[in-house]
Amino acid sequence: MAQTLAAFLKAQSAPESLKGLIAGIADGCVRISHAVRQGATADMLGTAGDTNVQGEVQKTLDLAADDIMIDVCRAAPGVVAAASEEQDGIVPVAQAGPHEGWLVLFDPLDGSSNIEVNVSIGTIFSVLPAPMVETPRDPVAEDFFQPGRDQVAAGYVVYGPQTLLVFTLGDGAFGFTLEPVSGEWVLTHDRIAVPAETKEFAINASNQRHWHEPVQRYIADCLAGTTGPRGKDFNMRWVASMVADVNRIMMRGGVFMYPADRKDPSKPGRLRLMYEAAPMAMVMEQAGGAASDGTKALLDVVPDALHQRVPVMLGSKAEIETLLTYG
Repeated sequence: MAQTLAAFLKAQSAPESLKGLIAGIADGCVRISHAVRQGATADMLGTAGDTNVQGEVQKTLDLAADDIMIDVCRAAPGVVAAASEEQDGIVPVAQAGPHEGWLVLFDPLDGSSNIEVNVSIGTIFSVLPAPMVETPRDPVAEDFFQPGRDQVAAGYVVYGPQTLLVFTLGDGAFGFTLEPVSGEWVLTHDRIAVPAETKEFAINASNQRHWHEPVQRYIADCLAGTTGPRGKDFNMRWVASMVADVNRIMMRGGVFMYPADRKDPSKPGRLRLMYEAAPMAMVMEQAGGAASDGTKALLDVVPDALHQRVPVMLGSKAEIETLLTYG
């Protein structure tokens, strides 16, 4: 009989409040999965008429998923504050004090541009330790400015043909599939191991004219196939949903890239460090892969803003190492 998420968490040595938080996030993602599945039948498609702090048009499902995740954080044990890609600032939940607590960050609905065309989307989450202070105080945004190495848990959920939860508590990456009849999360991917080498890459090729020269050369060498310097044929995949692209790499290897480019000099990268890059980097490294911003490990980047953007290159370890040799 397959192990359930509840049984798995019970067997872990993590703090009880952290295990309770992960269980709460998983329950919240079941609710989001139901909302995604209802789609147009429940008036969940279309835009909400607002833009978020990123300047992106918010979808109705974006806001519904955001509300669910905030509800989870308010109800979960030990949560001091939350931060969402859809919110301007942090959402205080409790005071920081001389006790163990958690800061939760999330992208409630990643890849929402795919909603109307019924392509896989997802949720990304990260858990950081809250500061422990002798005199209780309200949480502040600066409490979240910790490198990805400080994460105590991270994961993502893919809402696709199956609803899949992949997460880590810092000792391997595990995948749980939502059983549609019982509503239970069951272990289907035990200690995921990303293949070290690959013949597949994911990148938005429409930005090619904006890429810096090292990325131009790397992609050109991949596209040259067996007659080129790489000596093998590569496939290119791009879903425009980070969870879908990264999950494919987790399961069969590859490399995902959203590199720095010349398209908008004010933005050193496209993806948000704390809501997307850092949690995905933690999961990838826990599965034996690697993640970089092009100069250093993504988990070593220290944030200085709540919605900071960074270049992202992550996937099979040997391929990331090869990519970085291009400069």
